[in-house]
Amino acid sequence: MTFESFSLDQRILAGVRAAGYTTPTPIQERAIPSVLAGRDVMGLAQTGTGKTAAFVLPILQRMLAANFSGRGPVRVLVLAPTRELALQIHETFVDLGRQTGMRSVAVFGGVGMHPQIKALRQSSVVVACPGRLIDLLNQGAADLSQVNTLVLDEADRMLDMGFMPDLRRIMAKLPRERQNLLFSATMPTEIRSLCANLLHEPTVVQVANTAPAESVSHALYPVEAHRKSALLEAILREDEHESVLVFTRTKHRAKNLAQQLSRKGFDTTFLQGNLSQSRRQEALEGFRCGKYRVMVATDIAARGIDCARISHVINFDLPDTAENYTHRIGRTGRADRSGVAITLVTGEDAQQVRMIERTLGQSIARRQLAGFDYDAPAPAGARAESRSDGRSAGRPGGRFGGRGNGRGNDRDNGRENGRDGRGRSDGKPQGAKPQGNAAKPASDGRSGRSGRGGPRRPRQPDAR
Repeated sequence: MTFESFSLDQRILAGVRAAGYTTPTPIQERAIPSVLAGRDVMGLAQTGTGKTAAFVLPILQRMLAANFSGRGPVRVLVLAPTRELALQIHETFVDLGRQTGMRSVAVFGGVGMHPQIKALRQSSVVVACPGRLIDLLNQGAADLSQVNTLVLDEADRMLDMGFMPDLRRIMAKLPRERQNLLFSATMPTEIRSLCANLLHEPTVVQVANTAPAESVSHALYPVEAHRKSALLEAILREDEHESVLVFTRTKHRAKNLAQQLSRKGFDTTFLQGNLSQSRRQEALEGFRCGKYRVMVATDIAARGIDCARISHVINFDLPDTAENYTHRIGRTGRADRSGVAITLVTGEDAQQVRMIERTLGQSIARRQLAGFDYDAPAPAGARAESRSDGRSAGRPGGRFGGRGNGRGNDRDNGRENGRDGRGRSDGKPQGAKPQGNAAKPASDGRSGRSGRGGPRRPRQPDAR
């Protein structure tokens, strides 16, 4: 099958060719005809399957067929959980629809409202994060009364981030007669309920792969908690890594670990919920273009990262679920490239490792790094660095077993910037810079003092 077989307008096909698309992916083959026919669609697909073009191409075709003006009013609304994903979808509309005259705007927090309000009035496609769109609706700055197509992308992540109340408020502002498209990597009960209420006799397209690509090799590196950072540094020095994505459990650890790696001479940046939009974009672009060889990120902050050159994914902390493991690892081994997935594990991670192995359908090889001093003692009085998320560290010499059950206060849980993911920046961390001629890592703005010479304030839980 080719893209020409969908009978797309030549202006759209020109965008397809310019983007380098040659053959439709499975989700595109199955979803595009149904969207073109005006049917509702429920797509179960993970990142990297081509799902964005699966709805962008037929939406552009339907807009051209209906002779809609590209300058508004808003005819298409796409909701996405993160700023990065919203920008990627917006850029796909721009790239594929460059010759169609259709205008798209990305709406998200962390930047000024006024340019977005101006662009809203001149665009027929709006790609928005729910929080900022609610703000614009409250100010009367967004008119959704003529929307005829609604797309919910990564619906399961919007559920995880607590956006369901916002979604209901937004959908209440839309015309009842419209086409609805919903895409999700997983289908928990709440999303199935949403589909039942939102979609009318939908076409169900399921191409999700429950396991990472076969081109990815997996390895576990058992290590005591206090030696995890040192082992990570040794692994990074051991091989030639083209581009490395390191996952941590909490936003503070992402920042601290990135700064630590920078001090050790690694070109490192980080991505977590407190970054302003401009700093997030700088970090992402620096990682994509190779300025930074290592990016440290949390699960939520990493949503939307799309970089084909990632050679290694390293789990500094285990993910909460086996499903999140597949999400993390799915960022390497793309586009016919091989990838490596490395997980640092302590004695308390055995139960979670078994869940991951069941999901993979295979055992993961346990490895040791030759020449690394696994027996070095923890610094006197030091807290085990790997368990600042609320779980106690494994005993020195302890077996690879046990269970952790704590939860941390600084988890990057999607309620970013202090406002349920709506993009309000309350810190100014920057991509971590190596020492020397480069700038020192920026402060997050928390001095820890009252400002009047008094005692230190107790730290408040972040982004709850």
